[in-house]
Amino acid sequence: QLQLVESGGGLVQPGGSLRLSCRASGFTLDYYAIGWFRQAPGKEREGVSCISRWGASTNYADSVKGRFTISRDNAKNTVYLQMNSLKPEDTAHYYCAADYRPNGCSVYINLYNHWGQGTQVTVSS
Repeated sequence: QLQLVESGGGLVQPGGSLRLSCRASGFTLDYYAIGWFRQAPGKEREGVSCISRWGASTNYADSVKGRFTISRDNAKNTVYLQMNSLKPEDTAHYYCAADYRPNGCSVYINLYNHWGQGTQVTVSS
């Protein structure tokens, strides 16, 4: 059974950092681009970042460029999202998702077939 499990969320003060993890089970991430998405209450789910199969390509939403870094460790079947300089507007439920593709990545939601349950990130003083 294909499964993605996110972890690492929590409550952090503005300016703080968190590292989210997305671990796959039941399949190997080697063949998949991985995206991170988030959804705040009352808002649509939006793409945050993505990384290609071997990490050669990454993309970021303008709102997180320079603050968030996506990476992956295929040996551990895990993708990470390092989030620095967090702002209250980063508060959301964060999801990872897998897109089976040989090259590149996109934060277009409809490309992704496998989703985790998400982890909550709250940025507040």
